[in-house]
Amino acid sequence: MRLALLLIFLCLASPLNFVHAQQDSSSAADVYSDDAAFADDDFDDDFYEDEDEDLENSTNLSIHDPFEKVNRGIFWFNDKLYFYALKPVAKAYRVVPEPARKSVSNFFSNLTTPIRMTNALLQGKFHDAASELTRFIFNTTIGLGGLFDPADKLAGVRKKEEDFGQTLGHYGAQPGPYIVLPFFGPSTVRDSLGLAVDALADPINNIGGDDYEDYLVFTAADTINAISLDKNTYETIKRDAFDPYLFIRDAYLHNRQRKIDQ
Repeated sequence: MRLALLLIFLCLASPLNFVHAQQDSSSAADVYSDDAAFADDDFDDDFYEDEDEDLENSTNLSIHDPFEKVNRGIFWFNDKLYFYALKPVAKAYRVVPEPARKSVSNFFSNLTTPIRMTNALLQGKFHDAASELTRFIFNTTIGLGGLFDPADKLAGVRKKEEDFGQTLGHYGAQPGPYIVLPFFGPSTVRDSLGLAVDALADPINNIGGDDYEDYLVFTAADTINAISLDKNTYETIKRDAFDPYLFIRDAYLHNRQRKIDQ
């Protein structure tokens, strides 16, 4: 049973960090889509404009990709996993009304507030840490346990995306080689370490106590929910980019550097 749940988790827990990076920066939608009713206006046109601006502002960013051949193989694997496993499940899940799915997203985001707040504190961003604390109080109380986001809607306090990879970068740690992780997508050596640290500190770990099966189920649910809310980000990239691998690599690295520089 434990092995089966672990395999399910691995198939569901690859929200490709690139897509979440675009969510966090409000540059695009949430994750990907292959709907027959796809329309160009489903995709945020500002995405390309934001990436162009990032490229202009980060021209000195060094892109180190010594494992490109292996990375492309893993990229291919993640691509097939997405289209043949993740997306069909997410499409079926869309029978749940969108407002309810957005509330699920708000709930999981609220749960992970301590990670963002702690990393803001570690970087000396006390205003951002205070904003995250304010959001947590507002959304946990008025927002009914985080199902709603009155901190943003009513008070204008927006989420501050911080993670341990950014904390390491803030103190001068270089990203190291670019790598594509199976199931998890684009990363670097530094960001992979940060991902591991944040996962250990994730409050969702404590929901089931020592039973990691509950953690896997909650994480899988969050992933599928996020994909169900997407507006065709990945499909649009595959359709428009000459080389989707290079586009995602460069966009991911520039986006990460922009977050560290903020």
